[in-house]
Amino acid sequence: MEYGYYSDSKLPDSISPPIVPGIEYKLNSHGYRCPEWKPFPNGKKNVVILGCSHTFGQGNNENEHWVHHLSQHNTSRLRYWNVGQPGASGDKVVRILYGCEKVLFPDIIIICWPVWSRREKLYEYEKNITGDDEVLKFENEHTDKNNFLKNVFLVEKLAEKNHAVTFHCFAQDSYDEYIPKLNVLEKVTLKNCWPRWNSHHHRKLVTHFSHASDGIHYGIEHHKRFAECFLDKFGNKLK
Repeated sequence: MEYGYYSDSKLPDSISPPIVPGIEYKLNSHGYRCPEWKPFPNGKKNVVILGCSHTFGQGNNENEHWVHHLSQHNTSRLRYWNVGQPGASGDKVVRILYGCEKVLFPDIIIICWPVWSRREKLYEYEKNITGDDEVLKFENEHTDKNNFLKNVFLVEKLAEKNHAVTFHCFAQDSYDEYIPKLNVLEKVTLKNCWPRWNSHHHRKLVTHFSHASDGIHYGIEHHKRFAECFLDKFGNKLK
């Protein structure tokens, strides 16, 4: 099925991340940071992971981003697909997920939600818009919240239809209080999980932030710690 920019059997065109010296992104032929899906492999459950540049792992090498660390869990039963996209809004995340339905056949859906002030506008081209864009001057915290909840509903409805399990987490700001009945990583975000108290060094406070090679996105410590937090809470459900 395909209408306009929405399809259940084709992922949207990928967004190329900026070139960063020393970083080589391993992309499939569709531009996503995951293996090829044709021919489609059999024999394991498919874990589809969605989000923005923080989930894509922008500025980080292949073994440094949080999806890589997560993908080392229960590999005998699970196959992981990172379809995070630079600049993605929650709207874009949902559109990618619906495109995965008959391509990646999700059994487990993990979404690391971007900030909810972003939107996707579909003109004669597709455009992700950040919260400070003039186009969004009439948006506010109420429309942001309800747009987020609309997207959560669409995710959960697709999962219900396909008998998939969902997990929700957050890249920067946490909105866990609005979806308390779901599998949601509470209070911990990729942004705030580091720095933290280091119990191995006499409780010395780590005060420097970790940055990726692009100097903008979160670095190795954030990603590794975030994956640890996610698995601490949900590892026994990822099976």
